[in-house]
Amino acid sequence: MHLGGELLTIGVLFVIAYVLGRLGKTIGLPAIPIYMVVGLIASPHTPWIGLNVESHTIELIATFGLILLLFNLGLEFDQEEFYGNAGKLLVSGGTYVAINMGVGFAFGFSLGWGTREALIIAGMTATSSSAIVTKLLIELRRLANDETPMILGVTVIEDVFIAIYLAIVSVVLSGDTNVWAVVGKLALAFGFLIVMFTLARFAGKWVSKIFATRDDELFTVLFFGLAVMFGGIGDLLGVTDAIGAFVIGLLCGATRYRDRIEQLALPMRDVFAAFFFVNFGLGLDLSTFGEVLWPVLGAIGMTVVLNAVAGQLVARMNGFNVQQGINTAVILVNRGEFALILATLSAAAGLEARITAFAGLYVLVMAVLGPLLAVNSDRIGRLVVRPARVARLRSRLRDRLGRAGTGRTAPAGPALDEAIDAAATAAVADQDAEAAARRAERDRQFAEEFALVEAAGREERDNGTSEPTTSEPVTSPVEIPAERPKRPARQRDPEY
Repeated sequence: MHLGGELLTIGVLFVIAYVLGRLGKTIGLPAIPIYMVVGLIASPHTPWIGLNVESHTIELIATFGLILLLFNLGLEFDQEEFYGNAGKLLVSGGTYVAINMGVGFAFGFSLGWGTREALIIAGMTATSSSAIVTKLLIELRRLANDETPMILGVTVIEDVFIAIYLAIVSVVLSGDTNVWAVVGKLALAFGFLIVMFTLARFAGKWVSKIFATRDDELFTVLFFGLAVMFGGIGDLLGVTDAIGAFVIGLLCGATRYRDRIEQLALPMRDVFAAFFFVNFGLGLDLSTFGEVLWPVLGAIGMTVVLNAVAGQLVARMNGFNVQQGINTAVILVNRGEFALILATLSAAAGLEARITAFAGLYVLVMAVLGPLLAVNSDRIGRLVVRPARVARLRSRLRDRLGRAGTGRTAPAGPALDEAIDAAATAAVADQDAEAAARRAERDRQFAEEFALVEAAGREERDNGTSEPTTSEPVTSPVEIPAERPKRPARQRDPEY
């Protein structure tokens, strides 16, 4: 078997992905749309580019990418945070998901593509991309923001929702019309989830014994084998390979070897996930984008508006101000891998062919628009919030002038109005400048702390030590939260 031509083409594709990825990083774009564009370039539907890669060439590797995406999602799921703050998280995250899901389902129905298609569209528009959200929080240095734990809490609820939703969708897409057969499949799907969640909650100590090896090669082979095996089990049970991979990731995340698994699995996820996104791009056809242009534009407008509403509502529920609500909305507006997973399931089930084009164009636009909105959240806040702040301060100034003078509201007059407007505008500008200076100082201290932690980690690895040093801890006035909400200490892998 001679595979030189195929290997050369795939290698060229990933070199192109690297070049485009470097260019995308300069303007803050995530990798997902870059990989999709690379697949689109090599698609058989765009022969004028000169490349022609059939999807079946990398289909199995792309499946590994899907499995590792969900495996890592389960691995990073914070069980202690979820069970410890379940009530608060369910209210905040549930409100966010319910708003987006409910209106998204109505939007899907309005397209007239069918009930099952509406269910797929609703899922695509309901949840954020955990990968993009986490990367943006880190790259924009917002881990220290007050609203960040709330944002991460919403993503935790979204992870639970994705697991349940995929189980329901897999049964719905099976096409079975027998009521009892559908009930049986749903019972099997939810039973599988309940068993695995229970094992992840209570059996982590015993599962840890399976991973008790010092050999990184064998360790990697084991967790990768488990991810693929449970992906197959999930598919055979009718709950999709994605759910099987998610729940075994959840179980592995409950072990003492979680950090070691994550360290080894993350590069594998990135490589194989690139194949998944490229493979999805291979199935896209530019000529079909015109058919879904208006539905996609409608979905984008709906997503932005709903996230603005949901972001403010969730922020208000947690005691945050309007600007923090805007920060929440523009971070959570990002859509990505889950929409593509649903589109892949839809295509496999033979649903409306336009859903693939819809998902591709929707994710391409949202994965570009989302980071741009997130980068400019402070500017958006100034445009939205500053006029109201100026108006409130102007009203207070007039009231003070009235009380200081005749005891009544100060009389209106062009000169007085101009003076009050100028004073109110200048005061708000000074407040914004002070807030910007505080943020800059906080970001500087945060960056210093981050550099110290990374340097300590490198020194620890170089010295071959596994226990933390006993030197005095670095202190800082900045409270630095972890990338995910803090968990209680777990017995660590002595080899990590």
